[in-house]
Amino acid sequence: MTVSRTVRIGSSHGLHARPAKLFAQAAKESGIPVTIAKDSGKPVNAASILGVIALAVEHGDYVTLTADGDGAEGVLDTLTELLTTDHDQESA
Repeated sequence: MTVSRTVRIGSSHGLHARPAKLFAQAAKESGIPVTIAKDSGKPVNAASILGVIALAVEHGDYVTLTADGDGAEGVLDTLTELLTTDHDQESA
C-alpha cells in the first residue's frame, strides 16, 4: 500500500544537517521505501541524508512524503512529526 502526505517544514533553518540527519535516519529505520519531494520536484530517497540536504528545503516549504509497504501510515506519522517540529529551537 502506497501512502502520500504533504507536510510543511517546521525547522526555522529548514532541512539542514541536523534535522536532515534525524529525518533520514528515521526513514531508514522504518524498513520500507520512503521518498521525499519538494513542491513538484523529483522525489529522492528519504533515507539518503545527502539526497535530503540536496533538496535545499527551507522553513515553510512544502514537501511530499511517499511510503510504500506495511505500516506506511505509521511511518509517515513519525516522519511528519519530525518535519513539523522546529529542531532549531531545542536546547543541545
